[in-house]
Amino acid sequence: MTGETLELDRRERRTRGNRPARREGGGTPSLKVPFIRRNIPTYDILSEENLVRIEQTADRILAEVGIEFRDDPVALDHWRRAGAEIDGVRVRFEPGMLREVVSTAPATFTQHARNPANNVEIGGSSVVFSPAYGSPFVMDLDNGRRYGTIEDFRNLIKLAQSSPWLHHSGGTICEPVDLPVNKRHLEMVYSHIKYSDRAFMGSVTAEERAEESIEMARILFGADFVDQNCVILGNVNVNSPLVWDGTMTKALRAYARANQAAVIVPFILGGAMGPVTNAGAIAQSYAETLAGCALTQLERKGAPVIFGNFLSSMSLRSGSPTFGTPEPAIGSMVIGQLARRLKLPLRCAGNFSNSKLPDAQAMQEGVMSMLSAVHCGANFILHSAGFVDGLLSMSYEKFVMDTDFCGALHSYMAGVVVDDNTLAMDAFLEVGPGSHFLGSAHTMRNYQTAFWDSAVSNNEPFEKWAEAGSTDMATRANKQWKKTLAEYQAPPLDLAIDEALRDYVERNMRAKPDAWY
Repeated sequence: MTGETLELDRRERRTRGNRPARREGGGTPSLKVPFIRRNIPTYDILSEENLVRIEQTADRILAEVGIEFRDDPVALDHWRRAGAEIDGVRVRFEPGMLREVVSTAPATFTQHARNPANNVEIGGSSVVFSPAYGSPFVMDLDNGRRYGTIEDFRNLIKLAQSSPWLHHSGGTICEPVDLPVNKRHLEMVYSHIKYSDRAFMGSVTAEERAEESIEMARILFGADFVDQNCVILGNVNVNSPLVWDGTMTKALRAYARANQAAVIVPFILGGAMGPVTNAGAIAQSYAETLAGCALTQLERKGAPVIFGNFLSSMSLRSGSPTFGTPEPAIGSMVIGQLARRLKLPLRCAGNFSNSKLPDAQAMQEGVMSMLSAVHCGANFILHSAGFVDGLLSMSYEKFVMDTDFCGALHSYMAGVVVDDNTLAMDAFLEVGPGSHFLGSAHTMRNYQTAFWDSAVSNNEPFEKWAEAGSTDMATRANKQWKKTLAEYQAPPLDLAIDEALRDYVERNMRAKPDAWY
């Protein structure tokens, strides 16, 4: 962490835990924190005996079944030199081998932002909220569901940058399908740099695109700084069950080679890409993730890596994926325990929903899964805002509703501070029996920071709410995102860096024909 980030964090914790101050009159915070310092414990649900059984099952999967590494001869060479058993593209590992390999990865690391005050620490007691990732569609109450564009992509970056409750700009907030597949990453990374001064993610859809994302980070930060510090993340997915394809491992190795952090994430749909039973799915995901994390260390020892997970369920009547359900949520608690035993930073769960609208179902499912991320000890929470339609769509309104909930979680994770001020003995002495605390000196001293204040909830009496139009939360969120975009101002970016980035983007856009695959 930089000195600026440390001082901001210390000042914030000293004055009010993780509760940002409010401007006079309530509402929008005047000070945000670069990330959350967790002041509540993780929720550890499994005994040592049962954790060991899961690890032993994962060891058996790795040793007796193995994992296929397809279309990446370099990855196979890495495994061969490390002592794994190679049979074609199938790789098998002796029990304990991968845990030894990943022991060189850092337990915590800093991802630097172009504004040092927004650097994030990933690992330990830190919690970083990042927007949802990967939706091909966007939706809002005015225009319905439609394919995402680069304009939508930039709008969502601006909304994230404007929220005091998010800490990270994210990555593929939506797919800008109006740009060619082989070139869109250039405009996406540029947009993160241009419209946000927070940390961001790069492309993983091809090794070349990963390398170009990293090169843009070098233009921004300087090549020497990037070689020694993490400035960009790459989110790579296992092709569950038990397959790592070359597209992902080459991207993974590109990030590790540059000393940048790969986020290793299996997506296990219980009953399809993994067992329907939680313990079996957890053992599978542990094995798949461990192999990916280990490969980063074979590419570059000491490279930062994030242990990721995405457990999900399905409707066994229809075969449809389901999100925000209780079984993956409680399974996340176990993933957290396993990651802590490895001493690796954790990405797990998020604000998931299968609802097609920003409605009660969306918030019920989102709260279920988001609280599992909070209690399992996740350090980097991707999909913190905007996720609907089983991640097929990014909702403008739910984005606002979710960031508001992230604000509540800042206060929740601040825990309960116990000191002379919070014990309020002076207030009891002043007020005495049978009176009230409304005008007490203690209330006046604390009222601006005592409670989290929602930007989109309505707490007025029924009659006042009805007179104002009887709006629901989604309607209020619709108004809020339009107001936020209208008032948005881009953070300053050095003109020479901006010009160098635009030159790099435009040269690479011209250098190859458009491809839509």
